[in-house]
Amino acid sequence: MGEVAPMTRAAKVVGVIPARYASTRLPGKPLADILGRPMIEWVWTRASCAKLLSKVVIATDDERIMAAAARFGAPAVMTSPDCASGTDRVAEVARKTRADYLVNIQGDEPLIDPDALDALVAASVPHKVAMATLGCGMREADAKNPVVVKIVVDGRGYALYFSRAPIPYQRATGYASFIKHVGVYLYRRDILLRLAALPPAPVELAESLEQLRALYNGVRIKVVHTNYDSPHVDDADELAAVVAECGRRGITEP
Repeated sequence: MGEVAPMTRAAKVVGVIPARYASTRLPGKPLADILGRPMIEWVWTRASCAKLLSKVVIATDDERIMAAAARFGAPAVMTSPDCASGTDRVAEVARKTRADYLVNIQGDEPLIDPDALDALVAASVPHKVAMATLGCGMREADAKNPVVVKIVVDGRGYALYFSRAPIPYQRATGYASFIKHVGVYLYRRDILLRLAALPPAPVELAESLEQLRALYNGVRIKVVHTNYDSPHVDDADELAAVVAECGRRGITEP
């Protein structure tokens, strides 16, 4: 990645992987087997390769995940089973950890790119950005899929809105392209704790997108462009798709 700005080196940036055992569509998802290793090991191993993260911690609510983390040598923190979201779980870690920034790394993206994590930190921390996330290009054919979250950004690269709807509406083509949201978040510690203490916003509940709480309460979100776009795992079919993707890429281990 080249030289890293001094401020980036000095700041303590902790990666946190929320790992909840219960999952409606894939129970025990963090421990789902991918080529003989649990998915959470894939996420932690790859995230730990990021050069700009001081450390990467697993935050869970289940002793089985704690035990798995111990087996592959990952630091793990037991968090409350009452956490309503991954962000709440990351905030609980933030209260117990000395860090300037925290990065919420989704526990269901076993092929997470460490370079994308470094790009997020490098584009945000030196500028003391309050909150940031990743975005990548997407095919217009995916725009109507409500599972794929879209972002509209302003002229400085800050999010105007996130939606499951196809935004911006293409009344006249050729003027704007769709940006796909990649669900990794960087928070300044004080901003994370502030957001976790706020009630859900009406628009957040309507779209079922927790990042809208930040926009609703006046917190700007920097969108950092990345070429990383890899499948996440919500159910057994998507798990099989990740295994197939590993085969296509010739990947045999994290």
